[in-house]
Amino acid sequence: MSAMTRHSPDRFDGSDGSDGSVCGSGWRTTWVLLAFMLVNFADKTVLGLAATPIMDDLGLTREQFGTASAVFFALFSVSALAVSSLTRTVRTTVLLLAMALLWSAAQLPMLWTAAGFGTLVATRVLLGAAEGPALPVATHHLHGWFEQRERTLPTAVLLTGAAAGVAVAAPTLTLVIDHLGWRWAFGAVGLAGLAWAAYWALRGAEGPYACRAGEGGTAQDAVPYRRILLSGTWISAALGAFAAYWMLSANLTWMPDYLESVTGLSLHQAGLLVTGAALANGVVLVGHGLLAQRRPQPANGPGTGALMCLAAVAVGLFALTDTVWLKVLLMLGPMALANVIMTVAQTACARIAPASQRGVVLGALAFVYALAGALAPWVVGRVVDAADSVDAGYRTAFLFTSALLGLSGLLALRFLRPERDARRLATHWATRLATNQGRQPS
Repeated sequence: MSAMTRHSPDRFDGSDGSDGSVCGSGWRTTWVLLAFMLVNFADKTVLGLAATPIMDDLGLTREQFGTASAVFFALFSVSALAVSSLTRTVRTTVLLLAMALLWSAAQLPMLWTAAGFGTLVATRVLLGAAEGPALPVATHHLHGWFEQRERTLPTAVLLTGAAAGVAVAAPTLTLVIDHLGWRWAFGAVGLAGLAWAAYWALRGAEGPYACRAGEGGTAQDAVPYRRILLSGTWISAALGAFAAYWMLSANLTWMPDYLESVTGLSLHQAGLLVTGAALANGVVLVGHGLLAQRRPQPANGPGTGALMCLAAVAVGLFALTDTVWLKVLLMLGPMALANVIMTVAQTACARIAPASQRGVVLGALAFVYALAGALAPWVVGRVVDAADSVDAGYRTAFLFTSALLGLSGLLALRFLRPERDARRLATHWATRLATNQGRQPS
């Protein structure tokens, strides 16, 4: 009997039957995938950290630079959905390796001294296509190593790769930019990705809860995707993740410039503050994961919605105050609470999907929130350029982010109910299975 069949109790209805013997290997995989996400977000961070020297060297306006940042997401959403759909037939180990190789290769052309705005745009498009499926495929792979009730904390650890990537990249790449120039910042993250790919090629493996269509009898057990994607849980999770990713993408691109241009901080000081904010994001994610792990069925909706509303208030105050120390406290504290929805959205959407459909459902989630990544940098750049002053433009952009977080937080308060929606979908799943097996459901 195969490992897939032995561990089939990791069911859509939430029942689990494992003795936890694979936990050690699962956590080793978690740390490796954490490094995967660290490199992934270092790739994203490099453009924001090098914003000023890139604009000066290439003679770009903020709107042009925002466009270069936004094209990263031109194929990001489509790729996230398309590649995630392959998880039903292709091993996630292969998909993750291919992504790491592609995004690393996409960084290296910027080392060429003749590479200009056109090369920057082209490589960002390729990089976005390679990185779009990273989180949904990595999450799907990770969930193949853990039972349903054990997934919240490892998912939170995986998502700290975003915070860790920024925290490590900000000081490291700032030093590279200062001493070697902004082009070598691209080269450094490209080489780091190649190193991870080499390790994964040797050690990457799927877990006992991995499931693809046609294995373990799951092909006939599928729930129609429209039922999953139109559930209150999936819609509110997707919109909440969209709002959080809007703030993340805008901050990655424009926060260093804002801190230098508006608050008067130096590049070094801005880098330190960005690092501190990233560490705060990581503390929030892991802290939430630890608390959620202690509850078999955490009340994701009300708690997460309240945290997003609090973050919305913090972003609004950040936009309106001129006091630098208060801005710092808001960045390092309540603004970071919005990131909790990224963990909750992943686990909630995985909770309402059969194992064989989990990758596609997570890919659809990524498709939606990645749209924020495509829009936010360009919109913020255009708003700032069109405003009477840089200060006024950034204030308007932050207030819009505040409103977006607040609205999605209210929707999460009302509709994010993974346990309820999982029961409803499981009823349909059981009825469909019973019908396919030629008997009535008990």
